[in-house]
Amino acid sequence: MAGALLARAGKVTFPLPGGDAFCTRYIDRHLAAMAAAGAEVEVDRGRVRARFTGKRLPFVTDAETRAWGPSLGATVTAMLLAARTPGTSAILNPSVEPEVTHTAALLSQAGVGIEWRGRNALNVTGTDRVQGGVFTVPPDRLEAATLALAAAITGGTVHLDGFPAAAFPDGLVSVFADAGIRLDPVDGGTTVSTPAGPRAVQTATGPHPGFPTDVQPQLTAFLTQAEGASRIEERIYTRRDTHLPALTAFGATVNASGSVITVRGRSPLAAADVAGEDIRAATTLVIAALAAEGTSTIRGMYHLRRGYGSLLPKLAALGADLTINQEQS
Repeated sequence: MAGALLARAGKVTFPLPGGDAFCTRYIDRHLAAMAAAGAEVEVDRGRVRARFTGKRLPFVTDAETRAWGPSLGATVTAMLLAARTPGTSAILNPSVEPEVTHTAALLSQAGVGIEWRGRNALNVTGTDRVQGGVFTVPPDRLEAATLALAAAITGGTVHLDGFPAAAFPDGLVSVFADAGIRLDPVDGGTTVSTPAGPRAVQTATGPHPGFPTDVQPQLTAFLTQAEGASRIEERIYTRRDTHLPALTAFGATVNASGSVITVRGRSPLAAADVAGEDIRAATTLVIAALAAEGTSTIRGMYHLRRGYGSLLPKLAALGADLTINQEQS
């Protein structure tokens, strides 16, 4: 939102963003876009201040992060900033994740010039008036994948209504197939099943359309029920393993060496009292609890609510026996 506010009001002040602290998270690509547009940017005592003191100029900025590939958030920041900047700005190495392409489609419908130059650059021609309109928010592939894994770890079948199988990234479809999870297109949606049970996999996360890092923790929980050793290399972040200690409390045999997570199964899971430290970690513990014998207590559910609109009620509708205690969550 800072890029949009800066473009609209000429200045913006915001606290350093929070989010999931499973490793160091940089915002340098966001700030670089603001500076490239001619804004003065300063960071002091946990706050960022950016303002235009002179003429706003079309700019060139690079959305590629130091080690993790194109940044989804920095790409959107630059797009929203460029949408109100006179002239044509260029975003190099933009993310092509669905959130980006749908934002681009929305801006184009609203009168902003959008031109994709292959996968390596995106041109945005600003306008002094962004028009209103109607735009349908697409379904969340990460929520769909989470529901799929919740069904798969319990040996169940679920139909994802209104979520076509083609909306899953190719990397996820491939890994799911290797893990024994079937995704069948049915009536405009997807039916998920695991007819032959879980299978161990060797895989790695990657930029879209690779296997999403935001599904890696949930997949780790599922793989505890697969015979043999699975190996997941985290290639988006330096490491992402905050879910492992709690999975161990459930009885899982999991460990991390640097950016590589190893899962040895099949592990019988038993009820545990655990806490989720971030969105996907909390979600992973819910998935593990569905397969664990007994009643588990999971704390830190406020993380889950930041990432999912109504995941727990949907799981309850599918037959999960759960109770939400707001005071303890």
